Amino acid sequence: MSCAASEALRKGMQEVLGLITAEATEHPEPQPLVAWWSFSKTVIAAAALVLVDRGTLELDTALPRAPYTLRHLLQHTSGLPDYGPNLDYHRAVAARESPWTVDELLRRVNPSSLLFAPGARFAYSNIGYLLVRQIIERAADADLNDALRTLIFNPLGIEGAFVASAAEEFDRIVWGNTQRYDPRWVYHGCVVGSLSWAATCLHRLMHGRLLAPATNAAMLSPRSYDADINAPADSGYGLGLMIEPVRPGERFGGHAGSGPGSTITVFSTLMGRRTFAASVGTNAPDTFPKLIEHLRTLV
Repeated sequence: MSCAASEALRKGMQEVLGLITAEATEHPEPQPLVAWWSFSKTVIAAAALVLVDRGTLELDTALPRAPYTLRHLLQHTSGLPDYGPNLDYHRAVAARESPWTVDELLRRVNPSSLLFAPGARFAYSNIGYLLVRQIIERAADADLNDALRTLIFNPLGIEGAFVASAAEEFDRIVWGNTQRYDPRWVYHGCVVGSLSWAATCLHRLMHGRLLAPATNAAMLSPRSYDADINAPADSGYGLGLMIEPVRPGERFGGHAGSGPGSTITVFSTLMGRRTFAASVGTNAPDTFPKLIEHLRTLV
């Protein structure tokens, strides 16, 4: 993309969508709060991997009464279904109903009926990350907010990030909460924090020493997206990380996410070690590729 086209893309997104960007720095500047949406999965995966490094959890041993492993859950290869396609789920959210209990969600989705044998394919599953959340909470003997603070945010020096648990907490984000969305509908947990701290969190996670070298390498090793036959061989999904091409010889690692009212992307170059985040006030279907293209122009 030419410089002129890149600038036009940025200006267009800023005018229409209210684009906010940030780069990881040693001392992040204050920014308004945003929902981290499914970038929360990267943080959750990292917390599970910290527990793997400590010997508390095992990555490749089948979980009790289940045919899949923690690795399968983190890499979306467990065969578990997702609640995203469930029409009743979307109707309930739109109607501003109180979130279902976990038991009710699982009754409606039926996770005991796997889509395929674990490890055979890739299929994105929020149910899988709900199970990871439960595994972390049991192992840490703490709720997810406290577990992430202890395992990730405090060790990495991340300030002001928390797991949202009420609609009122979403009133504080920069895009507002006009739909009165209750973050408890995100069953794996939705982190809220500034965009600058999101970028810094990913940078310190990927390029720091929180995880053992072998664990960090496993996190960055992608499993291909089976449905995309045209995807580059070195792209796909790691352990809580999307791996995206930037240019020949360089890749992004990070995550994107969206929900009612906004979209976020947080990605770090694997070689050049620069980390950027962007958020816009829409969750339109074409927003994610636009944000990824914008981040590519920054490196």
